[in-house]
Amino acid sequence: MRDMLCKKVVDLKPSGIRKFFDIVSEMPDAISLGVGEPDFETPWHISDEGIYALEKGKTFYTSNSGLLELRTEICKWYKKRYGVSFDPAKECLITVGGSEGIDLALRAIINPGDEVIIPEPCYVSYVPCAILAGAKPVNINLKNENSFKLTADELEAAITEKTKVLILSYPNNPTGAVMTREDLIPIAEICAKKDILVISDEIYSELTYGNAPHATIGSLPGMEDRTIIINGFSKAYAMTGWRLGYALAPKVIAEQMTKIHQFAIMCAPTTSQYAAISAIKEGDKDIARMRESYDKRRRYLLSKFEEWGMPCFEPFGAFYVFPGISKYGMTSDEFATNLLKKEKLAVVPGNAFGDCGEGFIRISYAYSIEELMEAMGRIEHFIQTL
Repeated sequence: MRDMLCKKVVDLKPSGIRKFFDIVSEMPDAISLGVGEPDFETPWHISDEGIYALEKGKTFYTSNSGLLELRTEICKWYKKRYGVSFDPAKECLITVGGSEGIDLALRAIINPGDEVIIPEPCYVSYVPCAILAGAKPVNINLKNENSFKLTADELEAAITEKTKVLILSYPNNPTGAVMTREDLIPIAEICAKKDILVISDEIYSELTYGNAPHATIGSLPGMEDRTIIINGFSKAYAMTGWRLGYALAPKVIAEQMTKIHQFAIMCAPTTSQYAAISAIKEGDKDIARMRESYDKRRRYLLSKFEEWGMPCFEPFGAFYVFPGISKYGMTSDEFATNLLKKEKLAVVPGNAFGDCGEGFIRISYAYSIEELMEAMGRIEHFIQTL
């Protein structure tokens, strides 16, 4: 029977995140800092709108692209927030989470043999989605000393005549790195000059800290017609289980993405779409409240790492820290496995996000401060025994 399976799928490695999550789920008294899911409940006005939609029988298919009202609000929001213009009727697609948007974008533009540049460490889905679309992934190993930002020199060195797409992910999972507008300008210039498309995963765009707001590469000269923006409601609005994302793309690309979505999905969940209208119209205060809490947790973790002498650059986005553990004489897998066995605390080994993540672990601070304090106590006890 195994001979009947698709070789590309068989050869894919399972997610390194889920491996530890599955172990923790069967371990009493264990704490997991491994999953990037907000600990907040979905704000009530958002849930209430979803409930109201159910009560009123709004349970039918929407158009393939999603509710026009929602798409209109998304395009207005991106224009106001980030200065990019998209036509809600033809350049916006509502997806089942941001992950579907990434898959659709790659399948819509990749031909067999095309190369996709993927800076690592990165979200675990990029490489598998590129492979499944028929592309050759070309990885760039980002450096801690550059705050895990992509540099123009690194990008130019990776480009070949077969390069079609660059995947950007800022704020970044797993590192928490951000790229400012000034950081993105030379990247945009190279992409425009080399005729490279960009898939910009901006799912953590609202979770940035410090003085520099999020910047999208799609707002830079020459990039509006070659950028596919992926975003969604899971992280900023604590709506992971609602499974709702969106893609903003030039009309010619959005049409092909919608075609695939039409045959594979039909449309995103109707109830979730009505809830999302309330989120994007009335949710700014919710975002600010949750972001302030994440920032406090971020600063708490950084203070503990500094106290222990554990190296960790300061992340300015998302809700992850990426401390280095090489000085303890273990691989990332060994450190994470021993920490789980001895202290019943799960973190994710850095190499789950690419080979250059070796020597790091990812810790999510999308957990209550009480859980984080208990978890930090367990890490401290663990490293004191090494």
